[in-house]
Amino acid sequence: MKQIPIAKPIVGRSEIRAVKRVMKSGSLAQGSEVARFEAEFSKFVMDRECVAVNSGTSALHIALISLGIGFGDEVLVPSFTFAATANCVALTGATPVFIDIDPDTYNMNSDLIEPAITSKTKAILVVHLFGLPADMIKISAIAKRNNLLIVEDAAQAHLASIEEKNVGTFGDAAAFSFYPTKNMTTGEGGMVVLNDAQVARSCRLLRNQGMEKRYQNEIVGFNLRMTDIHAAIGLEQLKNLEKWTDIRIENASFLSERLPTGLAPIKPLGFKHVFHQYTIRLKKYRDEISSNLTKMGIGNSIYYPTQVHTLPSFNLRQELLETRLATEQVLSLPVHPSVSKKDLLRIVSSVVKSVEMYK
Repeated sequence: MKQIPIAKPIVGRSEIRAVKRVMKSGSLAQGSEVARFEAEFSKFVMDRECVAVNSGTSALHIALISLGIGFGDEVLVPSFTFAATANCVALTGATPVFIDIDPDTYNMNSDLIEPAITSKTKAILVVHLFGLPADMIKISAIAKRNNLLIVEDAAQAHLASIEEKNVGTFGDAAAFSFYPTKNMTTGEGGMVVLNDAQVARSCRLLRNQGMEKRYQNEIVGFNLRMTDIHAAIGLEQLKNLEKWTDIRIENASFLSERLPTGLAPIKPLGFKHVFHQYTIRLKKYRDEISSNLTKMGIGNSIYYPTQVHTLPSFNLRQELLETRLATEQVLSLPVHPSVSKKDLLRIVSSVVKSVEMYK
């Protein structure tokens, strides 16, 4: 039986040729390819400043540092996300303050933000989970009223938008990921997107041992550079990003039209969901249905099975009801561009049969 994987990076001949070209040049570290990749990516985020780094986590980490977030500050974050979101806050010395989610979108519940703000609150770290933008119109208004920074974790949301305004352009900074399972990849890599040239310069210093000119270290920095090899892959991937995004949206629509009522993810009016993950909700027997789908050759995964705030690294006993329910009920299905129409029909049929088994 053919297995339909939950994710599948697309790497073609053009990416291979680009890597070979860079390898033959002998210039492998951060250089002209990285600069080109930053310039090309900037076109998708309203020509904002872009700084390429070695991972999405690095992008988020140095974005927070460059904005001045550190010891004594609080940053509002969702708990239903990958742990890296909160980790990056903690690594600056600031305290992540966890906010519950909207049960329909899985994103931070904007109605719960203002009650959580204290005199120590410095920023709102928004995650555009699964490729669906958070409620940025309302969140932006809250941030403005309370003089707070906005940082967007857009690791899963390349080309997602609200009323045709792309994510990564709402806040003071944003972080994208190019991990192999993301909507585009560089193998490993990330991008910081910023609306301020001075903050962007700080990020460039932080990624390169605190220096722009060799041996002239201005601050204490890291080694978070992206290589020209990875950037060359990214440049080729960008050429197909819009096409791949359209296919993801088409595949998601196909599934939503055919799956049992109440399972399909919700997309608010005016929001462009780019479906990094196609996540259904099973209020009963989620784990059993997941196991059965695996036996039927349907790749699936639980994003996410844990509440970040309850992990040993944070160990908080805070009750976030909707976050807890989501960890118990969500299940993601294949939606990537390599999924064929025949595959989609198999996915629908398998989900229907599995759900019926446990009624």
